Amino acid sequence: MDHNTPTTISALEATSEELISENNVDQQEIEKFSAMAEQWWDLEGDFKPLHMLNPTRLEYIEQGVQGLFGKKIVDVGCGGGILAESMAIKGAEVVGIDMAHASLQIARLHALETETKVTYKKTTAEQFAEANAEQFDVVTCMEMLEHVPDPASVIQACCDLVKPGGTVYFSTINKTWKAYLMMILGAEHVLKWVPKGTHEYEKFIRPSQLLSAIDATQLHCDDLCGVEYSPLSSDFKITKNVDVNYMLKCTKVI
Repeated sequence: MDHNTPTTISALEATSEELISENNVDQQEIEKFSAMAEQWWDLEGDFKPLHMLNPTRLEYIEQGVQGLFGKKIVDVGCGGGILAESMAIKGAEVVGIDMAHASLQIARLHALETETKVTYKKTTAEQFAEANAEQFDVVTCMEMLEHVPDPASVIQACCDLVKPGGTVYFSTINKTWKAYLMMILGAEHVLKWVPKGTHEYEKFIRPSQLLSAIDATQLHCDDLCGVEYSPLSSDFKITKNVDVNYMLKCTKVI
């Protein structure tokens, strides 16, 4: 595997008007997650790793904005609503957006079952930002950038959605040999935590690429941290090691 091979997401460095007009959607990715939709809230199913990860990322988000109560939040690429619903339970006013209809239906059903108030909409980040510019205190975009053709377009949309002085969170997977071993060989083939084909190495994003795209917007990166799985405690922990999973906290410059 050649780490010097030009990445297929070179659009991180460029504008993306053409892709925006095409909704910046990978239909194969939509179909892949739609096929797994019924598994979203099965704690032992295909999305078990996300349920294990969610308390860690929720705490990171909550601490970064000094509490979620009363905050107006949009969760970009919300899937079945695992993060969106957990933020709503903390008292936030949450809108979850995604392009997978089946996942959104599951999210809505689960919110009804748990009597949790979350609004779900089928739309792209770009389309939603056009109609809701600077309307949100917090924007979250977690485990989503590696599933779209043009991550830079989504990053700009997240910047457009958040109010000046507001906070944007991103999380994704680094493009390293270690990430390939753990996220594809390990998680998909050995541990079988997620279905084969869930991740594509060529779509993984190096922190330098993500930071470059962020620098092209009004966002400023305040924090970059890694997320590592601890076999001993069977949970995820915040770390300085960004070799595999990592998260960023950004502020929109006023």
